[in-house]
Amino acid sequence: MSKQTKANLLGAGVKKEEDFSEWYTNVITRSEMIDYYDISGCYILRPWAYSIWEQIQAFFDAEIKKLDVQNAYFPLLVSEKALTTEKDHIEGFAPEVAWVTKSGDSTLADPVAIRPTSETIMYPAYANWIRSHRDLPLKLNQWVNVVRWEFKRPVPFLRSREFLWQEGHTAFSTKEEADQEVYTILDLYRRVYEDLLAVPMVKGVKSEKEKFAGGLYTTTIEGFIPTNGRGIQAATSHCLGQNFSKMFNIEFENDKGGKSFAWQNSWGLTTRTIGVMIMVHGDDKGLVLPPRISPIQAVVIPLHFKDGDTAAVDAKAKELVAQLKAAGVRAHLDDRPNYNPGHKYNHWELKGVPVRIEIGPKDLAANRVVCCRRDTAAKSNVELGDAFVSSIQSLLDEIQKNLFAKAVQERNNHVSYIKEWSEFLPALDLKHLVMAPWCEQVVCEDQIKKKSSEESKNKADEEKGFCLTGAAKSLCIPLEGQEHVKIPTIEEGTKCFCCDRKATKYTLFGRSY
Repeated sequence: MSKQTKANLLGAGVKKEEDFSEWYTNVITRSEMIDYYDISGCYILRPWAYSIWEQIQAFFDAEIKKLDVQNAYFPLLVSEKALTTEKDHIEGFAPEVAWVTKSGDSTLADPVAIRPTSETIMYPAYANWIRSHRDLPLKLNQWVNVVRWEFKRPVPFLRSREFLWQEGHTAFSTKEEADQEVYTILDLYRRVYEDLLAVPMVKGVKSEKEKFAGGLYTTTIEGFIPTNGRGIQAATSHCLGQNFSKMFNIEFENDKGGKSFAWQNSWGLTTRTIGVMIMVHGDDKGLVLPPRISPIQAVVIPLHFKDGDTAAVDAKAKELVAQLKAAGVRAHLDDRPNYNPGHKYNHWELKGVPVRIEIGPKDLAANRVVCCRRDTAAKSNVELGDAFVSSIQSLLDEIQKNLFAKAVQERNNHVSYIKEWSEFLPALDLKHLVMAPWCEQVVCEDQIKKKSSEESKNKADEEKGFCLTGAAKSLCIPLEGQEHVKIPTIEEGTKCFCCDRKATKYTLFGRSY
């Protein structure tokens, strides 16, 4: 076997920067995150991936319960009448709706849809439950699957026909209450990505063209994939206004004795989280998992040498794993006898485990272990004894902080600040996001998409990575006061970078998933 062939069998098997698409496919399959299914666009989430989703669920579910949100479950199927009640809303999903038209050999008289989202499933019930201002606020969330029959190229985690998510649907007496919740939830989404997944986000508001169909306004967190220069919508929190309450007659008696329509929000976070994390942190060896969500945070590998005391080493390795678990560290003992240490190292590097702890006869004699970090590959000796567990915990904290700091720096190094259209495409072609003064007009946004597509179509065919359009669009209008995001101030007389109208906000643009 040649060195090249052997190298291709290890880690991702291809360099991330050379073939991003194949790298991603190899990493998610070889690390046992995903397995393929016989229906295109549907995937099996293996335990290594689902455990990460459980970590995200546990954090977010606990936080929304602090806000008095309750979990519920609504049916998977929705009638055609309910689905089409809100015309603007269904137009946004119509091409992706999957319909059940037969039962056995019989054609259904009334076809039913599989939920692409649950507004039209839940809100008829809300109309029955909400009669008085005393019934408000109503705050429900459900952890479910949805189906959107996309015909774009499927990408596991990022763009699939079935995916897992949570969807919150809340109703309030006043717009002020609804507004407050929209931004509270948005910041919780930021925390999921930044605090758990170590992926930096830009919080912002979607343009009128990009907002949720049928909603009043949409807030978003936007991520960035440095390898191909793509922005990615990471999660959204929508204020629906009173549009849906009027359509579904969610009306209540207010505290003055009159009638009012409820103010509503909806918000959702999906298993896309996992794909974004993989793309941002992964390297040529495979996954690199942030400690806070890694299914295993530390793997202990006993090393056996000829004439060494294997029994004593094995006993100590088991003891160390027990100590770590007792302190809440997700630890694992790899004492498989049929694999050599090199194989085990490659295996756990591919799966992204943050810390590898090695212990052999010499280490045992010196009362220490060797720790190897997955993020930097740096090795260090850690003394055994009372401080062992705290040393590992400190190391895990350091890795978490380092992954986030590295991702912030890389994202910020890929943001171009421009003022003229002539600077726009060159910045995008550097695989950058673009911050530019903009007029916020729908007609201008249409022009930006059209012009960027036309001007970049010749280069799009040559671009490595996923086969995505060369067009650019607005990602969000960033909110002020973000710690890791620089937002210029609009100076008097500043013109829109595209149409020369008066600029109103600096806006983040990019090529996007």
